[in-house]
Amino acid sequence: MQRRHALGAAVTGLAAAGCATTPAAPARPFTVAQPTVPIAGSSAVFPVRRIYCIGRNYAAHAREMGSDPTREPPFFFQKPSDAVQFVAPGATTDHPYPPLTRNYHYELELVAALHQGGRNVPVEKALDLVYGYAVGLEMTRRDLQRGMGDQKKPWEIGKSFDRSAPIGPIHPVAQVGHFTHGAITLKVNGAVKQDANLNQMIWSVAEQISKLSEAFELMPGDLIFSGTPENVGPVVPGDVMEGTIAGLPGLNVRVVA
Repeated sequence: MQRRHALGAAVTGLAAAGCATTPAAPARPFTVAQPTVPIAGSSAVFPVRRIYCIGRNYAAHAREMGSDPTREPPFFFQKPSDAVQFVAPGATTDHPYPPLTRNYHYELELVAALHQGGRNVPVEKALDLVYGYAVGLEMTRRDLQRGMGDQKKPWEIGKSFDRSAPIGPIHPVAQVGHFTHGAITLKVNGAVKQDANLNQMIWSVAEQISKLSEAFELMPGDLIFSGTPENVGPVVPGDVMEGTIAGLPGLNVRVVA
């Protein structure tokens, strides 16, 4: 009996010390930084989970890429979360020209940032998931994308590389509302290259969220790049891109070698 009491006391003592019921956390060989994007007007940041992008979402751009937009359902691809490169408003941020390409293209886009998730989200509820919006560039190594496409191979190498998603601060919906129309314009070295209206999207932001949620469980921290207008084109070191969307601060990026 004394031995049984002694054993019980020992177990109780270990449990109180956190040794019996709480296993030690496994050691980590290294830590990984969480990609984030600053939130406008706040010291808070938006943690990025996934980056979804829609392809050919403006009719004229779909045609310039060789597609018939009247017959094509929406399709999506992803970039890694650490592809984000923050671009502070009111300044010009250097953006390195990536390796392996000789045909580096800009694609200006409205970005939706989600603070709620879900599966099979109905269109009429989809905008409830949106925390805020930002201006983004979906940069593309066009020659690598096309080359892999011609070989019928995945073309992540053309889309999903380091710093391929320059983005400005995220502006909460409570401050800026939702964006269903408004000018979207990109200049390179002062010359207008892309000039369209958000209402020319084939699939609205709400429809994109709904369609995505059929294939993936959307989660807080997801970013959705909502498509680019026509007249995508190349930039080289020394070029300065100025992207604007009505209602949001501009995005200024200088390509450097």
